[in-house]
Amino acid sequence: MSTMTLTVPKSEAAPRRRRMRQGYGRPLLEVVMVLVTVAYLFPLYIMLTMSFKAPVEIAESSVALPKGLFLDNYATAWSQANLGRALLNSALITSVSITLVVIIGAMAGYAIARGSRRTSTPKLMLFMLGLMIPGQLGMVPLYNLMRDVGLLQSYWSLIIFYAGSMMPMTVFLYTGFLRAQSSTYEEAARIDGAGWWRSFWHVVFPLLRPVTGTVIIVNAINIWNDFLTPLLYVSGSVNRTLPVAVFSFQGEFASEWGLIFAGMVIAAMPVLIVYFFLQRHIIHGFAGGLKG
Repeated sequence: MSTMTLTVPKSEAAPRRRRMRQGYGRPLLEVVMVLVTVAYLFPLYIMLTMSFKAPVEIAESSVALPKGLFLDNYATAWSQANLGRALLNSALITSVSITLVVIIGAMAGYAIARGSRRTSTPKLMLFMLGLMIPGQLGMVPLYNLMRDVGLLQSYWSLIIFYAGSMMPMTVFLYTGFLRAQSSTYEEAARIDGAGWWRSFWHVVFPLLRPVTGTVIIVNAINIWNDFLTPLLYVSGSVNRTLPVAVFSFQGEFASEWGLIFAGMVIAAMPVLIVYFFLQRHIIHGFAGGLKG
């Protein structure tokens, strides 16, 4: 009695195994994506629901949905913490810091990228040292420096700190982007008689739009959400930023969670509004800046 064995050609076996792996892998990937989405949305759910709860509801349960919209949290947070002034402070400090970072970082990146290889590499490594040294090591010396020069509790203490601390990454991004670009347009401008300054502003800087979008997005979010530096430099003054103003509801023995979460929603709204209106430009700029 003879036995029959069914053999599958090698040319068909590999695609079949690939289809089986894809068949099992796709539902598993979707489950993982759903779990990750839930993990990201849960803090947002807690923030929104807690901001609309009365103190009695918060004491009963912090996870349950609110029984109604308790809007007094928003009114009280706005008036008690003077969030209007804090909002203007954060906007002013962020916009001035970003302007300085973009202008100085683009000029430094251009000088390094178009300089001779012998001198540009050590200059770039000097900026890279700023990325390797933990920022916490400089907090106390910088605080003493700001106090000695009389800049504590002023806008300039934060603007100078942010412009300096975010310069290494900004110069790194601009230098890498410029090194990947051709210098044909700059050489044509110089042949037409343009100097270094004019060729930079009228030819090079417009070409930096993609990486400039990346620099603005990354640095603006870090500055807007920073809590520790404003707490050290402008805490207790009228120049405090939004995170420090919201922190005023945190007490030693009790915390007003409804006011805290209402303040967090108010602090997040300007960023969300800007992202909503400029979503297409932000994604395009971020993708173009990463490609280099």
